[in-house]
Amino acid sequence: MFFVDLTCYKIQYMNITLKQAQKAIEAAIVKSNELGVKMNIAVVDSGTNLVAFAKMDDAWLGSIDIAQKKARTARFFNMNTGEIGKLSQPGQPLYNIEHSNNGLISFPGGVLIKDHEGNIIGAIGVSGSSVEDDHEVASAGSLAIF
Repeated sequence: MFFVDLTCYKIQYMNITLKQAQKAIEAAIVKSNELGVKMNIAVVDSGTNLVAFAKMDDAWLGSIDIAQKKARTARFFNMNTGEIGKLSQPGQPLYNIEHSNNGLISFPGGVLIKDHEGNIIGAIGVSGSSVEDDHEVASAGSLAIF
């Protein structure tokens, strides 16, 4: 039997903090107001656990789940959901992937959140308007943590 002493190894797990997640949501709300849209905004950590969520007044109830799934989808595959959408079209390598993981979202509005060193620390998902608006609002939120 072999034993390995792992006490000399330091494992660092990068994760978004609640404060950073709240800052991302605040920036997303500001961008939503600029665009004149009502959004649901979800931030997940690097393990896809929900860290923060906001439903703007009068935002669609059906978009609550979509926002959370967009955030998780982006983190599951480490790419923005719009990119997954391109790869999931008929004839593409990820065709039908949206049926995995209890349902994924493969259209824009899910964006990775990275720290200043480029490490993925979470993702933000936004739903409630056009996919272009969703992506713009999510991008604004993702950039706000710096």
